[in-house]
Amino acid sequence: MNAREPLQDIKKRRDGVLQSIVNAIPFAQFLDVRVERMGNELSFILPYDKKLIGNPMLPALHGGGVAGFMELTAIISLTWYSIWDDMEAGKLLSDENFPSDLNLPKTIDITMDYLRPGLARDAYARATINRSGRRYASVHVEAWQDKHERLFAQCTGHFLMPEQFILSEK
Repeated sequence: MNAREPLQDIKKRRDGVLQSIVNAIPFAQFLDVRVERMGNELSFILPYDKKLIGNPMLPALHGGGVAGFMELTAIISLTWYSIWDDMEAGKLLSDENFPSDLNLPKTIDITMDYLRPGLARDAYARATINRSGRRYASVHVEAWQDKHERLFAQCTGHFLMPEQFILSEK
């Protein structure tokens, strides 16, 4: 990060890189996952859509859609925190030089806890990275709808970290 770079440009660059990560994942596009950033903290949004309903009698969100949303939350969060230094050094920008071959963390295992039905409304999630090393990471994700204190799902996942996030210099 250039000390003279205006705050507005820093925000635009960070938001652009984050959006490029989301755009690199087709399933995130299918679910229409959105990410809000405050500093380097990320909050994820799964906008309600009828295609996400698994039980029309309740109606309740499908567990697979919820699990996919939470796994994406973990993967995007791990990627974001792992590329932070390169992004801040100006090595990684949105669009112009964002690598098309970005190597994302791979899921080793994930354990989902469905605490209550996800209702027919927007869902939110945040990831906490418990450990992130060169080869392995452990992440906990919490999902809620109306009140963060009233989780409807949570998960813990383990991920294989890529040897390099950026495979080719541009």
